[in-house]
Amino acid sequence: MNLDAFLELLTPRGQRALAEATELASRSRPVTAATVLRRSHPAELASAALTQASLRGRAAAKFGADAARMYFTPEGLEQATRPQVAAHRAHRFRTRPDARVADLCCGIGGDAIELARAGCTVDASDRDALTSAVAQANLDALGLSSQASVRTASAGDADPRSYDALFLDPARRTSARRVFDPMAYSPPWPEVMELASAAKMACLKVAPGLPYEFVPEGAEVEWVSYRGEVKEAAIWTGTAAEAGKERFLRRATLLPSGVTLVADPELGPAEHGTVGRYLYEPDGAAIRAHLVAEVAASVRGRLLDPRIAYITSDDLIPTPWASYYEILEMMPFSGKRLRAALRTRGVGEVTIKKRGSAVDIDQLRKDLKPSGDKSMVVVLTRIANRPFALLCQPLITANQGNS
Repeated sequence: MNLDAFLELLTPRGQRALAEATELASRSRPVTAATVLRRSHPAELASAALTQASLRGRAAAKFGADAARMYFTPEGLEQATRPQVAAHRAHRFRTRPDARVADLCCGIGGDAIELARAGCTVDASDRDALTSAVAQANLDALGLSSQASVRTASAGDADPRSYDALFLDPARRTSARRVFDPMAYSPPWPEVMELASAAKMACLKVAPGLPYEFVPEGAEVEWVSYRGEVKEAAIWTGTAAEAGKERFLRRATLLPSGVTLVADPELGPAEHGTVGRYLYEPDGAAIRAHLVAEVAASVRGRLLDPRIAYITSDDLIPTPWASYYEILEMMPFSGKRLRAALRTRGVGEVTIKKRGSAVDIDQLRKDLKPSGDKSMVVVLTRIANRPFALLCQPLITANQGNS
Protein backbone atom coordinates (compact mmCIF):
# COMPACT_ATOMS: atom_id res chain seq x y z
CA MET A 1 0.00 0.00 0.00
CA ASN A 2 1.44 3.35 -1.03
CA LEU A 3 0.67 6.83 0.32
CA ASP A 4 -1.73 7.80 -2.45
CA ALA A 5 -3.76 4.62 -2.01
CA PHE A 6 -3.96 5.17 1.74
CA LEU A 7 -5.07 8.80 1.38
CA GLU A 8 -7.74 7.67 -1.07
CA LEU A 9 -8.94 5.27 1.62
CA LEU A 10 -9.73 8.29 3.84
CA THR A 11 -12.11 9.85 1.29
CA PRO A 12 -15.86 9.12 1.30
CA ARG A 13 -15.39 6.67 -1.59
CA GLY A 14 -12.51 5.00 0.26
CA GLN A 15 -14.58 4.70 3.41
CA ARG A 16 -17.34 2.97 1.47
CA ALA A 17 -14.79 0.57 0.00
CA LEU A 18 -13.38 -0.13 3.47
CA ALA A 19 -16.84 -0.83 4.89
CA GLU A 20 -17.55 -3.24 2.03
CA ALA A 21 -14.15 -4.88 2.42
CA THR A 22 -14.74 -5.41 6.13
CA GLU A 23 -18.08 -7.07 5.44
CA LEU A 24 -16.67 -9.24 2.66
CA ALA A 25 -13.65 -10.27 4.71
CA SER A 26 -15.93 -11.55 7.47
CA ARG A 27 -17.76 -14.02 5.22
CA SER A 28 -15.66 -14.66 2.09
CA ARG A 29 -12.30 -16.03 1.13
CA PRO A 30 -9.65 -13.41 0.24
CA VAL A 31 -9.73 -14.17 -3.49
CA THR A 32 -13.53 -13.98 -3.58
CA ALA A 33 -13.57 -10.76 -1.56
CA ALA A 34 -11.04 -9.14 -3.90
CA THR A 35 -13.00 -10.19 -7.00
CA VAL A 36 -16.28 -8.79 -5.65
CA LEU A 37 -14.77 -5.53 -4.39
CA ARG A 38 -13.02 -4.81 -7.69
CA ARG A 39 -16.36 -4.85 -9.48
CA SER A 40 -17.30 -1.57 -7.82
CA HIS A 41 -13.93 0.03 -6.95
CA PRO A 42 -10.56 0.57 -8.66
CA ALA A 43 -8.13 -2.29 -8.13
CA GLU A 44 -5.67 -0.22 -6.06
CA LEU A 45 -8.39 1.10 -3.75
CA ALA A 46 -9.92 -2.37 -3.40
CA SER A 47 -6.52 -3.78 -2.47
CA ALA A 48 -5.89 -1.04 0.11
CA ALA A 49 -9.34 -1.56 1.64
CA LEU A 50 -8.92 -5.32 1.89
CA THR A 51 -5.46 -4.86 3.42
CA GLN A 52 -6.88 -2.56 6.09
CA ALA A 53 -9.78 -4.91 6.81
CA SER A 54 -7.33 -7.76 7.32
CA LEU A 55 -4.98 -5.68 9.49
CA ARG A 56 -7.86 -4.47 11.65
CA GLY A 57 -8.85 -8.06 12.28
CA ARG A 58 -5.32 -8.93 13.38
CA ALA A 59 -5.01 -5.74 15.44
CA ALA A 60 -8.03 -6.53 17.62
CA ALA A 61 -5.87 -8.79 19.80
CA LYS A 62 -3.57 -5.85 20.61
CA PHE A 63 -5.78 -2.76 20.34
CA GLY A 64 -9.16 -4.16 21.32
CA ALA A 65 -12.22 -2.18 20.24
CA ASP A 66 -10.06 0.70 18.95
CA ALA A 67 -8.76 -1.54 16.15
CA ALA A 68 -12.07 -1.28 14.25
CA ARG A 69 -11.50 2.46 13.80
CA MET A 70 -7.75 2.54 13.37
CA TYR A 71 -5.43 2.20 10.37
CA PHE A 72 -2.30 0.10 10.12
CA THR A 73 0.66 -0.97 8.06
CA PRO A 74 1.90 -4.55 8.53
CA GLU A 75 5.20 -3.38 10.02
CA GLY A 76 3.51 -0.69 12.09
CA LEU A 77 1.09 -3.14 13.67
CA GLU A 78 3.86 -5.57 14.56
CA GLN A 79 6.07 -2.90 16.11
CA ALA A 80 3.39 -0.80 17.82
CA THR A 81 3.40 -0.66 21.61
CA ARG A 82 0.57 -2.52 23.31
CA PRO A 83 -1.91 0.14 24.60
CA GLN A 84 -1.64 -0.98 28.23
CA VAL A 85 2.14 -0.52 28.14
CA ALA A 86 1.90 2.81 26.33
CA ALA A 87 -0.71 4.05 28.83
CA HIS A 88 1.51 3.11 31.77
CA ARG A 89 4.37 5.06 30.27
CA ALA A 90 2.17 8.01 29.26
CA HIS A 91 1.09 8.65 32.84
CA ARG A 92 4.73 8.93 33.88
CA PHE A 93 5.12 11.70 31.28
CA ARG A 94 2.31 13.80 32.70
CA THR A 95 4.49 15.95 34.93
CA ARG A 96 1.88 18.72 34.67
CA PRO A 97 -1.68 18.83 33.24
CA ASP A 98 -0.70 20.22 29.83
CA ALA A 99 2.77 18.71 29.45
CA ARG A 100 4.17 19.04 25.91
CA VAL A 101 5.78 15.86 24.63
CA ALA A 102 7.73 15.24 21.45
CA ASP A 103 7.08 11.71 20.18
CA LEU A 104 9.85 10.94 17.70
CA CYS A 105 9.79 7.89 15.39
CA CYS A 106 6.10 7.64 16.29
CA GLY A 107 5.19 4.75 13.97
CA ILE A 108 1.43 4.33 13.54
CA GLY A 109 0.81 6.46 16.63
CA GLY A 110 0.25 3.93 19.42
CA ASP A 111 2.21 5.94 21.97
CA ALA A 112 0.93 9.31 20.74
CA ILE A 113 -2.63 8.04 21.29
CA GLU A 114 -2.01 7.14 24.93
CA LEU A 115 0.01 10.30 25.59
CA ALA A 116 -2.92 12.35 24.31
CA ARG A 117 -5.39 10.33 26.36
CA ALA A 118 -3.26 11.01 29.45
CA GLY A 119 -3.68 14.75 28.84
CA CYS A 120 -0.36 15.55 27.20
CA THR A 121 -0.03 17.81 24.17
CA VAL A 122 1.84 15.73 21.63
CA ASP A 123 3.97 16.70 18.64
CA ALA A 124 4.64 13.40 16.89
CA SER A 125 6.79 12.71 13.86
CA ASP A 126 8.03 9.88 11.67
CA ARG A 127 10.38 10.10 8.74
CA ASP A 128 8.20 7.83 6.56
CA ALA A 129 5.36 9.75 4.90
CA LEU A 130 2.95 6.80 4.78
CA THR A 131 3.56 5.92 8.43
CA SER A 132 3.06 9.49 9.61
CA ALA A 133 -0.17 9.72 7.56
CA VAL A 134 -1.43 6.53 9.21
CA ALA A 135 -0.57 7.92 12.66
CA GLN A 136 -2.47 11.16 11.96
CA ALA A 137 -5.45 9.20 10.66
CA ASN A 138 -5.50 7.20 13.89
CA LEU A 139 -5.51 10.33 16.02
CA ASP A 140 -8.33 11.73 13.91
CA ALA A 141 -10.32 8.48 14.06
CA LEU A 142 -10.07 8.32 17.85
CA GLY A 143 -10.98 11.98 18.38
CA LEU A 144 -7.54 13.04 19.60
CA SER A 145 -6.41 15.41 16.85
CA SER A 146 -6.95 18.46 19.08
CA GLN A 147 -4.46 16.98 21.53
CA ALA A 148 -1.87 15.56 19.15
CA SER A 149 -0.58 16.06 15.62
CA VAL A 150 1.87 14.27 13.34
CA ARG A 151 4.36 15.49 10.76
CA THR A 152 6.79 13.79 8.44
CA ALA A 153 10.30 14.49 9.76
CA SER A 154 13.46 12.79 10.96
CA ALA A 155 14.15 12.56 14.68
CA GLY A 156 17.13 14.86 14.32
CA ASP A 157 14.90 17.70 13.09
CA ALA A 158 13.33 18.11 16.54
CA ASP A 159 14.54 20.49 19.25
CA PRO A 160 14.06 18.61 22.55
CA ARG A 161 14.59 21.81 24.53
CA SER A 162 11.22 23.08 23.26
CA TYR A 163 9.30 20.37 25.13
CA ASP A 164 8.65 19.22 28.66
CA ALA A 165 9.58 15.69 27.69
CA LEU A 166 10.85 13.58 24.83
CA PHE A 167 9.81 10.07 23.83
CA LEU A 168 11.93 8.28 21.27
CA ASP A 169 11.38 4.81 19.87
CA PRO A 170 14.28 4.21 17.45
CA ALA A 171 13.71 1.65 14.71
CA ARG A 172 15.18 -1.71 15.69
CA ARG A 173 14.37 -3.68 12.55
CA THR A 174 15.64 -3.77 9.00
CA SER A 175 13.61 -5.23 6.14
CA ALA A 176 15.10 -8.64 6.88
CA ARG A 177 15.66 -8.94 10.62
CA ARG A 178 15.60 -7.43 14.08
CA VAL A 179 18.51 -5.21 15.08
CA PHE A 180 20.09 -5.84 18.49
CA ASP A 181 23.14 -3.56 18.27
CA PRO A 182 22.13 -0.05 19.45
CA MET A 183 24.68 1.42 17.07
CA ALA A 184 22.54 0.00 14.24
CA TYR A 185 19.30 1.56 15.54
CA SER A 186 17.72 4.26 13.42
CA PRO A 187 18.65 6.84 14.51
CA PRO A 188 21.88 5.30 15.84
CA TRP A 189 22.62 5.36 19.56
CA PRO A 190 24.93 8.41 19.62
CA GLU A 191 22.18 10.51 18.02
CA VAL A 192 19.61 9.06 20.41
CA MET A 193 21.80 10.04 23.37
CA GLU A 194 22.37 13.53 21.98
CA LEU A 195 18.60 14.10 21.73
CA ALA A 196 17.97 12.68 25.21
CA SER A 197 20.71 14.76 26.82
CA ALA A 198 19.15 17.95 25.43
CA ALA A 199 15.70 17.12 26.87
CA LYS A 200 14.43 18.05 30.32
CA MET A 201 13.03 14.54 30.60
CA ALA A 202 13.29 11.68 28.14
CA CYS A 203 12.14 8.12 27.68
CA LEU A 204 13.89 5.85 25.20
CA LYS A 205 12.19 2.62 24.19
CA VAL A 206 14.82 -0.08 23.70
CA ALA A 207 15.10 -3.84 23.30
CA PRO A 208 14.85 -5.73 26.62
CA GLY A 209 18.34 -7.16 26.09
CA LEU A 210 20.09 -3.79 25.76
CA PRO A 211 23.67 -4.13 27.08
CA TYR A 212 24.10 -2.20 30.32
CA GLU A 213 27.08 -0.25 28.97
CA PHE A 214 24.72 1.75 26.75
CA VAL A 215 22.69 3.05 29.71
CA PRO A 216 23.70 6.61 30.70
CA GLU A 217 24.77 7.25 34.29
CA GLY A 218 21.99 8.40 36.60
CA ALA A 219 19.22 7.04 34.40
CA GLU A 220 16.47 4.58 35.26
CA VAL A 221 15.84 1.47 33.21
CA GLU A 222 12.37 -0.03 33.47
CA TRP A 223 11.58 -3.50 32.15
CA VAL A 224 7.85 -3.97 31.58
CA SER A 225 6.06 -7.31 31.59
CA TYR A 226 2.46 -7.65 30.42
CA ARG A 227 0.67 -10.78 31.66
CA GLY A 228 3.94 -12.62 32.10
CA GLU A 229 5.62 -11.59 28.83
CA VAL A 230 8.41 -9.01 28.74
CA LYS A 231 7.34 -6.38 26.22
CA GLU A 232 10.04 -3.74 26.38
CA ALA A 233 12.64 -1.85 28.29
CA ALA A 234 12.59 1.93 28.64
CA ILE A 235 15.43 4.21 29.67
CA TRP A 236 14.26 7.27 31.63
CA THR A 237 16.48 10.32 32.02
CA GLY A 238 15.80 13.54 33.87
CA THR A 239 13.49 11.82 36.38
CA ALA A 240 15.79 12.32 39.38
CA ALA A 241 16.01 8.57 39.83
CA GLU A 242 17.96 7.45 42.87
CA ALA A 243 20.32 4.70 41.76
CA GLY A 244 21.83 4.21 45.22
CA LYS A 245 25.25 2.62 44.98
CA GLU A 246 24.81 1.70 41.33
CA ARG A 247 25.37 3.65 38.14
CA PHE A 248 21.66 3.60 37.26
CA LEU A 249 18.37 2.46 38.76
CA ARG A 250 16.90 -0.90 37.73
CA ARG A 251 13.13 -1.30 37.87
CA ALA A 252 10.71 -4.04 36.83
CA THR A 253 7.00 -3.40 36.35
CA LEU A 254 4.13 -5.84 35.97
CA LEU A 255 1.05 -4.92 33.97
CA PRO A 256 -1.88 -4.68 34.19
CA SER A 257 -1.48 -4.50 37.99
CA GLY A 258 1.24 -1.83 37.93
CA VAL A 259 3.24 -3.58 40.67
CA THR A 260 6.84 -2.44 40.57
CA LEU A 261 10.14 -3.72 41.99
CA VAL A 262 13.44 -1.86 42.28
CA ALA A 263 16.93 -2.94 43.19
CA ASP A 264 17.71 -3.08 46.90
CA PRO A 265 21.16 -1.51 47.32
CA GLU A 266 21.66 -3.32 50.64
CA LEU A 267 20.93 -6.76 49.18
CA GLY A 268 23.80 -8.86 47.92
CA PRO A 269 23.68 -11.68 45.35
CA ALA A 270 21.10 -14.38 45.95
CA GLU A 271 22.34 -17.40 47.89
CA HIS A 272 22.09 -20.88 46.42
CA GLY A 273 21.49 -24.15 48.22
CA THR A 274 19.54 -27.35 48.56
CA VAL A 275 16.24 -27.95 46.80
CA GLY A 276 13.23 -27.12 48.95
CA ARG A 277 9.58 -28.04 48.65
CA TYR A 278 8.68 -25.23 46.25
CA LEU A 279 10.06 -23.88 42.98
CA TYR A 280 9.67 -20.25 41.93
CA GLU A 281 10.10 -19.11 38.32
CA PRO A 282 10.68 -15.32 38.36
CA ASP A 283 8.90 -13.09 35.87
CA GLY A 284 11.04 -12.16 32.86
CA ALA A 285 11.06 -8.46 33.80
CA ALA A 286 12.67 -9.26 37.16
CA ILE A 287 15.23 -11.48 35.42
CA ARG A 288 16.06 -8.83 32.80
CA ALA A 289 16.42 -6.20 35.53
CA HIS A 290 18.73 -8.51 37.54
CA LEU A 291 16.28 -8.47 40.44
CA VAL A 292 16.19 -12.21 41.05
CA ALA A 293 17.88 -11.73 44.43
CA GLU A 294 15.05 -9.38 45.44
CA VAL A 295 12.45 -11.96 44.39
CA ALA A 296 14.31 -14.70 46.26
CA ALA A 297 14.46 -12.60 49.42
CA SER A 298 10.71 -11.96 49.26
CA VAL A 299 9.96 -15.70 49.39
CA ARG A 300 12.78 -16.60 51.80
CA GLY A 301 14.32 -18.56 48.95
CA ARG A 302 17.62 -19.43 47.37
CA LEU A 303 18.79 -20.29 43.85
CA LEU A 304 19.02 -23.89 42.68
CA ASP A 305 22.22 -22.89 40.89
CA PRO A 306 24.05 -19.54 41.16
CA ARG A 307 23.92 -19.01 37.38
CA ILE A 308 20.28 -19.95 36.71
CA ALA A 309 17.15 -17.98 37.63
CA TYR A 310 15.20 -20.73 39.38
CA ILE A 311 14.42 -20.12 43.05
CA THR A 312 13.59 -22.77 45.62
CA SER A 313 12.12 -22.33 49.07
CA ASP A 314 10.75 -24.38 51.94
CA ASP A 315 7.94 -21.85 52.27
CA LEU A 316 4.97 -21.10 50.03
CA ILE A 317 4.79 -17.31 49.92
CA PRO A 318 2.48 -15.77 47.29
CA THR A 319 4.20 -13.21 45.06
CA PRO A 320 3.23 -11.51 41.80
CA TRP A 321 6.87 -11.80 40.74
CA ALA A 322 6.96 -15.51 40.03
CA SER A 323 5.04 -18.56 38.95
CA TYR A 324 5.37 -21.22 41.62
CA TYR A 325 5.15 -24.96 41.86
CA GLU A 326 5.31 -27.75 44.37
CA ILE A 327 8.24 -30.06 43.64
CA LEU A 328 6.96 -33.64 43.73
CA GLU A 329 10.11 -35.41 42.59
CA MET A 330 13.66 -34.57 41.55
CA MET A 331 15.96 -36.79 39.54
CA PRO A 332 19.17 -36.63 37.50
CA PHE A 333 17.99 -36.16 33.93
CA SER A 334 17.43 -39.28 31.87
CA GLY A 335 14.79 -39.49 29.16
CA LYS A 336 14.10 -43.12 29.95
CA ARG A 337 13.82 -42.53 33.69
CA LEU A 338 11.64 -39.47 33.20
CA ARG A 339 9.30 -41.38 30.89
CA ALA A 340 8.92 -44.14 33.47
CA ALA A 341 8.20 -41.65 36.27
CA LEU A 342 5.46 -39.93 34.26
CA ARG A 343 3.82 -43.24 33.36
CA THR A 344 3.87 -44.35 36.99
CA ARG A 345 2.05 -41.14 37.92
CA GLY A 346 -0.47 -41.49 35.07
CA VAL A 347 0.59 -38.24 33.42
CA GLY A 348 -0.81 -37.67 29.93
CA GLU A 349 -0.32 -33.91 29.61
CA VAL A 350 3.19 -32.54 30.14
CA THR A 351 4.37 -28.92 30.15
CA ILE A 352 8.15 -28.76 29.77
CA LYS A 353 10.18 -25.78 30.94
CA LYS A 354 13.93 -25.40 30.88
CA ARG A 355 16.77 -23.12 31.87
CA GLY A 356 20.40 -24.11 31.56
CA SER A 357 19.46 -27.28 29.72
CA ALA A 358 20.50 -28.28 26.20
CA VAL A 359 17.66 -30.78 25.79
CA ASP A 360 15.50 -30.39 22.66
CA ILE A 361 12.03 -29.95 24.16
CA ASP A 362 10.12 -30.93 21.02
CA GLN A 363 12.07 -34.14 20.63
CA LEU A 364 11.78 -34.94 24.33
CA ARG A 365 8.02 -34.49 24.21
CA LYS A 366 7.83 -37.01 21.36
CA ASP A 367 10.10 -39.46 23.20
CA LEU A 368 8.09 -39.28 26.43
CA LYS A 369 4.86 -40.45 24.78
CA PRO A 370 2.80 -39.50 27.86
CA SER A 371 -0.49 -41.25 28.52
CA GLY A 372 -2.94 -40.85 31.36
CA ASP A 373 -5.46 -38.38 32.73
CA LYS A 374 -3.16 -36.26 34.89
CA SER A 375 -1.06 -33.21 34.04
CA MET A 376 2.35 -32.14 35.28
CA VAL A 377 5.09 -29.58 34.73
CA VAL A 378 8.59 -30.91 34.09
CA VAL A 379 11.41 -28.46 34.73
CA LEU A 380 14.78 -29.19 33.15
CA THR A 381 17.73 -27.36 34.61
CA ARG A 382 21.34 -27.66 35.67
CA ILE A 383 22.58 -27.80 39.26
CA ALA A 384 26.33 -27.72 39.85
CA ASN A 385 26.89 -28.57 36.18
CA ARG A 386 24.70 -31.67 36.34
CA PRO A 387 21.38 -31.93 34.44
CA PHE A 388 18.27 -32.52 36.52
CA ALA A 389 14.55 -32.95 35.96
CA LEU A 390 12.01 -31.69 38.49
CA LEU A 391 8.45 -33.03 38.41
CA CYS A 392 6.21 -30.23 39.59
CA GLN A 393 2.59 -29.38 40.29
CA PRO A 394 1.70 -25.78 39.39
CA LEU A 395 0.14 -23.79 42.22
CA ILE A 396 -0.36 -20.36 40.63
CA THR A 397 1.15 -18.47 37.71
CA ALA A 398 2.56 -14.98 37.55
CA ASN A 399 -0.17 -14.16 35.03
CA GLN A 400 -2.91 -15.12 37.48
CA GLY A 401 -1.24 -13.27 40.29
CA ASN A 402 -0.90 -10.16 38.11
CA SER A 403 -4.39 -10.05 36.65
